[in-house]
Amino acid sequence: MRRRIYQIIEKGSADDKLSLFYDRFMILCILCSVVPLCFHKTNTMFFWMDKITVCVFIVDYILRWITADFKMLGKRRISFLKYPFTPFAIIDLVTILSSLTPLDSTLKAFRILRLPKCMKTLKFLRYSRGFHLMLRVFQKKKEDLLTVCYLAIGYILVSGVILFQVEPETFQTYFDSVYWSAITLMTVGYGDFYPVTTIGKAVAIVSSFLGVMVFALPTGIITAGYLDELEHKKNK
Repeated sequence: MRRRIYQIIEKGSADDKLSLFYDRFMILCILCSVVPLCFHKTNTMFFWMDKITVCVFIVDYILRWITADFKMLGKRRISFLKYPFTPFAIIDLVTILSSLTPLDSTLKAFRILRLPKCMKTLKFLRYSRGFHLMLRVFQKKKEDLLTVCYLAIGYILVSGVILFQVEPETFQTYFDSVYWSAITLMTVGYGDFYPVTTIGKAVAIVSSFLGVMVFALPTGIITAGYLDELEHKKNK
């Protein structure tokens, strides 16, 4: 019985109609739970939409908890203790608790408690096959992406030092020069800080070119990995 529940609530086989129905039902509940957050004022319909969907989320959370041993293979003895601390379980729990708190609609000072409800949108990731495919791409290309990240951080710090030394009047602190270097590398360029000397402008030119190249690398890596995963999935 528990195994069948697990197959339904998790990604079942492609021909498992009950699992597909459950996924679509949960997506509908997530959409309904987010609708009240799009309006400042509430009404009876929004109130009941929130309460009904949170009840569904509670049931879903309990079902996932009691079948955690099937998900965490090799950790069956402690899976029921570990499950509440997994990322998706934390999202589910925060979503549920934020909907049950009595303070979110009474005191204006506590309206901040409504913000965790926005985490309901993250529940879509569990039911997205595309997200899991992209997650596998990031896992396989982790080292390549980290290399690009280190390259970008290194250049930001080095160019920040150069600008801080050649233009002490423009950049009062090292943080200012690092901030400028970061937004230049990312080709944003807000214009609140900019070099005025010849050397500073030369560094800015190089930084702009490198920004385009550095940020083109992850795009190519992720695209290649995504195509590899699609081809692998197609050949299965």
